[in-house]
Amino acid sequence: MKQLLTSILTLLILFSFTEKSLGQEENKVIQFSGIVIDQEVEQGIPGVHIYAPKSGRGTTTNPYGYFSMAVLEGDSMIVSAVGYEKEKIRIPRLMKDRDSYTVVINLKGDTTYLDELEVYPFPSEEMFKEAVLALQLPNQQDLNNMRRNTDQRMLYRMSGSLSMGASGNYEYYMQQQAQAQNLQYQPNSISLLNPFAWNQFIKSIKKRKQE
Repeated sequence: MKQLLTSILTLLILFSFTEKSLGQEENKVIQFSGIVIDQEVEQGIPGVHIYAPKSGRGTTTNPYGYFSMAVLEGDSMIVSAVGYEKEKIRIPRLMKDRDSYTVVINLKGDTTYLDELEVYPFPSEEMFKEAVLALQLPNQQDLNNMRRNTDQRMLYRMSGSLSMGASGNYEYYMQQQAQAQNLQYQPNSISLLNPFAWNQFIKSIKKRKQE
C-alpha cells in the first residue's frame, strides 16, 4: 500500500513539473508590424502578401506599404509580391515585457525577360503589305479630289491665267477704261469681227508662251 501511494505521489509531481515546463515554453501572441519597400526606389509597395504557412494567417500591405497582424513567437513568415523575390522572416522570442515586433522589409525586383515575338494578322508579311496598299479609307473619294485639285501643274496653270502682276493688271484696267469711253456713244460691236480684239488676243497668247 505504501509503495502504491509513493508511486502516485511521484506521478503527480512529475505531471506538475511537466505542465509548468510546457506553460513556460508556450509561444505568446505578439503584434507583428512594419513596412515593405522596394530596394531600388526605396518606396512602399502596396498589396504585398505577408502570411504564416503553418497557421494560415496572413495580411497585405496598405497603399503605402504598411502592415500589422497578430503572430506567435517562432512563426516563419513569407513575404511575396508580383514582380519581386520572396523573403522569409522568422519571428524571434521576445522579452517578457515586450509584445510587439516591428521590421523594415526590403524586396528585390524579380524581372523576367521574354523573347521577342512578332505577331502578324496575315499568314505572311507580303500579304500584309498588299492588304495595306489596297486599303480604302472611308473618305478616300474626298482625298482623291483634294489630291487632284492641289496638283502643282494645275495650280501653276490657274495662277498664270488669273494673275498678270501689278503692271499687267494696271494695263488691263486702263484698256477697259479707254474702251468704255470710246464705246460710250457707239453701238456695241461683235468682238469676233473686231481686228483690234483679235490682235490683243494673239498678243496675250504669245506673252503666256514666253512666260
